[in-house]
Amino acid sequence: MSPYAAPGEAAVPDERSWEIAEPRTLTFDGPVEELRIRIVDGAVNVVGTDAPRDAGEPGGPGNNGDAVPGGGSGRPAARVEVSALHGPPLRVLRRGRTLVVAYDDLTWKGLRSWRGRKRGRREAVVSVSVPAAVRLSVGVVGASAMVSGVRGPTQVRVVAGHCTLAGLSGDVTAETVSGNVEAQDLSGSLRVKSVSGELTLADGGGSRVRAQSVSGAMILDLDPSAPRTDVALRTVSGEIAVRLPPDAHARVDARTVTGAVSSVFEELSADGRWGAGRLTGTLGTGSGRLRAATVSGPIALLRRPQPWSGDALLPGDAPPGEAAPGDRDDGAGDVPRSRPEPLRKDG
Repeated sequence: MSPYAAPGEAAVPDERSWEIAEPRTLTFDGPVEELRIRIVDGAVNVVGTDAPRDAGEPGGPGNNGDAVPGGGSGRPAARVEVSALHGPPLRVLRRGRTLVVAYDDLTWKGLRSWRGRKRGRREAVVSVSVPAAVRLSVGVVGASAMVSGVRGPTQVRVVAGHCTLAGLSGDVTAETVSGNVEAQDLSGSLRVKSVSGELTLADGGGSRVRAQSVSGAMILDLDPSAPRTDVALRTVSGEIAVRLPPDAHARVDARTVTGAVSSVFEELSADGRWGAGRLTGTLGTGSGRLRAATVSGPIALLRRPQPWSGDALLPGDAPPGEAAPGDRDDGAGDVPRSRPEPLRKDG
């Protein structure tokens, strides 16, 4: 089976491939609907964009990038830049509307067992810009992965590295062994499976979050603009902390066997029978769901602060129509600009 085939997909004869042994940039004029990347050590940066190339961009008009014809459909072009490379060469494969950047001997299924092999040092730094609607799969071993601006489904597998996901609107699946997952401003569903890696989600606006871990912590900050809270978290010894909007609407069931549970929501009731801790109750209309479970890890449910309003008064501000204390001209609000002279005693 070809190392470039997707999981469960039969090998398809290659149309064209490039062996990259030194830093190089390739651009593709034809449509790219799927991108697959596998690297060991180094870094991967994938950016989804709908903007066409500018004249000053490598591969654009009047530049010296390696232009690769692909049909010229007028869609946003793809660009692959290998800025650093050590060890064996990378393979860039173009097959129809699928683009692959990977090592010849690194398969998707072989990512998890790669660390135990002795294959010599290798490292690659790869940056790829693709149409935002692309279907994406990224696998890294000991490397960092950054994905932003992608609207299509995204799958990430990390072994002893970490990944950052920002501004994704498609469904996201992340699997890690010891790598951390940091996500921000996601509007699609998120599914995370980890052994010891941590999950941090900021401004989570997606409709569905599913995460499970053995010892990794889970810290979630849910965006008030999310259509409906649907969160299920499970870990053995990792801690769970969820910050909900002040007007959250969800049925809550948070439980732990030996860990501690805490909540700032008065609507939730605690039950600590037989040494276990549990929080249950309904917030708002209860239209969403929040489930969290641990064996020995603590669980904390927090409240997001109220959103700031431009009409709100800050400390020291005066009501409308009145001058602030420091702006009064009657001397009542004046503040000394310098330290007063000390009093002198008469001799």
